Amino acid sequence: MSNPVAVSFEFFPPGDESMGQQLWDCVQRLAPLRPKFVSVTYGADGSTRTRTHECVLRILRETDLVVAPHLTCVGASRAEVLRIAQEYWQQGVRHLVALRGDAPAANLSPDGRYRPHAGGFAYASDLVAGLTGVGKFDMSVAAYPEGHPESGSVDADLENLKRKVDAGASHAITQFFFDTDVFLRYRDRCVAAGIRADVVPGILPITRFPQLLRFAERCGASVPAWLRQRFDGLDDDPETRRMIAANVAIEQVQRLREHGVHEFHFYTLNRAELTYAICHTLGLRPRLTEAQVA
Repeated sequence: MSNPVAVSFEFFPPGDESMGQQLWDCVQRLAPLRPKFVSVTYGADGSTRTRTHECVLRILRETDLVVAPHLTCVGASRAEVLRIAQEYWQQGVRHLVALRGDAPAANLSPDGRYRPHAGGFAYASDLVAGLTGVGKFDMSVAAYPEGHPESGSVDADLENLKRKVDAGASHAITQFFFDTDVFLRYRDRCVAAGIRADVVPGILPITRFPQLLRFAERCGASVPAWLRQRFDGLDDDPETRRMIAANVAIEQVQRLREHGVHEFHFYTLNRAELTYAICHTLGLRPRLTEAQVA
């Protein structure tokens, strides 16, 4: 428990002005906790890419936070992806989150399976290798303690993670999970597989339980029966839901700390309250600087 805690936060680019204000309120609230970095998600369509870029630039311009934009393989050629990475490098970005990404319909085979973009990077390991030629980025990649829905098994996922790390990634951020033992077993298997990268647990504070169930179904994460029971009957009781959500996440990070975990990545969903409360229990306190968010 003596190691200092490090945290990072994920944001998504806003779709309209009100969502933009919500995002900026979240950035302002969490920035004084001095995260290791903040990431900004990225979609396959051009408008999402533009919003991501604008969001990244504003955080770079108006804060002293380290920003890690997401880059994906889908929806773009190798040349286009590398051009985006070069622009980020020129703007001072030194950390990227390299992902395969969720394929749009145009990149799916007739049976619904992923099909690499013609002329693009096929998989995240290829993307990581390509990005090493642009600059000395610190690169994070995705890890799946319960297996990616398309991988077939955790073993296959471990092999894929090792390829990404061997290609140049230094951090692996996991999909969210709620069974702590799942992460601890996965961490042990990463070590046994020779994966020499920091494996950082991804923590999802639960803002809306039905939304969580949709996320979990899409990404193959399990939702334990005990968790379903805690939220049962609370559809019309947001205050109790928030209290239970905070308790669940605090229990989770405290147990992980007991097992030597000292770095956490929070999927904020552009809402600061629960993430801030959880970080407070981890011992993080605001540290204001001259470059604090305006």
